[in-house]
Formats: sequence, structure tokens, C-alpha cells
Amino acid sequence: MTAFSTAPVTNSSHRDRAPIGNPLSVAPMMDRTDRHFRYFMRQITQRTLLYTEMVTSSAILHGDRERLLAFSPEEKPLALQVGGDNPKDLAICAQIAVDLGYDEINLNVGCPSDRVQNGNFGACLMAQPERVADCVAAIMQATSIPVSVKHRIGIDDRDRYEDMVEFVQTVAAAGCERFTVHARKAWLQGLSPKENRDIPPLRYADVHRLKQDFPHLFIEINGGFTSLAQVQEQLCSVDAVMIGRAAYDQPYLFAQSDRLIYGEETSPSTRQEVAEAMLPYIDFWTAQGLKLHKITRHMLQLFAGQPGSRIWKRHLTENSCLTGAGSEVVREALALVSKGATARMLAEVSHSRSD
Repeated sequence: MTAFSTAPVTNSSHRDRAPIGNPLSVAPMMDRTDRHFRYFMRQITQRTLLYTEMVTSSAILHGDRERLLAFSPEEKPLALQVGGDNPKDLAICAQIAVDLGYDEINLNVGCPSDRVQNGNFGACLMAQPERVADCVAAIMQATSIPVSVKHRIGIDDRDRYEDMVEFVQTVAAAGCERFTVHARKAWLQGLSPKENRDIPPLRYADVHRLKQDFPHLFIEINGGFTSLAQVQEQLCSVDAVMIGRAAYDQPYLFAQSDRLIYGEETSPSTRQEVAEAMLPYIDFWTAQGLKLHKITRHMLQLFAGQPGSRIWKRHLTENSCLTGAGSEVVREALALVSKGATARMLAEVSHSRSD
């Protein structure tokens, strides 16, 4: 099997039940954290826990399982986030995830979208802690890999700290030991999913208190983090930090994570080395008929905040959708960034001499 095989990655042995003790993760994000983004992130960080996009239990049971769930070995450690409220269906999904080699099953109890609510899963399940506990128990009975729950501080008027404690206590009693807490409440009516990521205020103190009150649980905090310095600060109060939008908008912020968060001694890859590492992967997938932009759309922010970012994004955007486009588009974009850097260096030398 090649490194980029589309075949499932078989898990030959089960892990212990203990939750993945990983202090940093990239949040599951719809239309973002697909297998190509995850492979790209692995060129930046080897240790950070990655998540799939949320996949509904019905999609897993009745949809194109290969398209939805297949991944490359390099993406591990990798958790599958599932959305659903039927314990039996979720148990079957968990068995499938184990067979494919996933390292963890995560139940989505945080998404507030209307579509998700209509399916009676996501954030609305915070009003049904016993139902969530039943789902967790069914998943745990079906598999021996870790099970976690991602949820909000609260929903609508059920947003007191005591409400969250009741939820966590109930679900923990079913065996869940890892909780990822988005430190905002969610309004199920009146706010869009995007607005629910910004308008409700962040309540980090409630998550810190949760860890104090449940020291035996693995508590991960999520919401609004944009730097490793913030991660390090939060790790004084909780077990782990999950980064969402900033991971997509500034992926290279994870370049130092293996060293600063995990204590690795290896030097991080440069942005150019990250892009170059993607070239064989791009060649493999475009040879399978995949459109280049399906991969490069995740790479647009590689040079975010750096000189050359604009030309990098423009070249990839304008050329990745062309018929027959392949890895040469990325090579050309890299050359343009390098050319710009050389021109700036020469201009600086000329300016310093004139002074």
C-alpha cells in the first residue's frame, strides 16, 4: 500500500480505553478538515491530534464510506467525529471506525446549525444528557478505543455552570473521560452557526472550574485561540487545547508545536519545505483524477502574514482550477515567492548602501 493509498488503514490492535492524552488538537471543521487538509497539516506538525469533519451516522451507514472515511496513515493520530443520536447506529459506526484504524471516536454535541438540530443531534443534545450518555455507553460497548464528547458551555437558557456540570456528570457516568468544551454557549434559535462562533462571550473560567471540579477527567478547552503562547497558558488550567479557525487561517502557527508543546527536539520545516513535501501527494492524487484545487485550497494560507503571501494565494487560486493542473502550479507559486524574496533582499542591500 502506498503512503497515499485510498484504501482503509486497518487497525491491527486496539488501544487501552484511556483517553488520548494529547495536549493540542485541530478542531473538526465542516468543509475544511478533510483528508487533504489533514495530510497538509501533518507536514507542519507530527504530534497534534487531528479530527475529521463531522460525519453523520446515517452518512456512514448509508453513504459513500470510502469517500467519507478513508485516510492516509500519515494523518494519525486521528479522531473521527460523528453526529447522531441513535445509540445502535452510533455503535455500528464505532465498529466501522475501529476497523478503519481511527484512534478515537468523538460525539458532536456542539454544532448548533438548523440542519443538525433537525436531525436531533449536535448542541441540542445538551438538553438531553441521558440520551448522550446512552450514546456514549453504546459506543463504548461496541469498541475499545477512546470515546470523547465535544460540547458547549450550554445552550439557550440552560447555560449556568451547574447545567454543564449536570451534563458532564451524566455523560461521565456512562464512561466518557475526555470532554472538549467550546467555551461559548450556543443559541439554537436566532443565531447562525457562524454567529454562534463569535457573538456568545467566551467563558474560559467555567472550563477551568470544570477541570478543578473533575480532576479525574481529561478536559480540553476550545474557542478563540490563535497562538501557541495562549495554548501554553491554558495548559496551566486544563489538560488540552483545541484550535479551530486559526489552524486553517494560519496553519504554520503549528510549526513550533511539536517542540514547544510536546518537547520534540527536531527543527520545524520551513514553509517552502512544507509546500515541497506536498508535491508527491499532489502528483498521486491528480493522477487519480482529483482536481488540484481540492488540495491547494487548504494551502492558501501557508504564507499568511509573510511577504509573498498575496502572490502565493493568487497564483494557486487562478491556476489550480485549470484543466490538467498539477504540482507544477505549486512549484511556480514557490518560485514567485522566492523571486519576490530575492528582489526584496536586493532592494534592502541597495538601500543600505545608499545610506
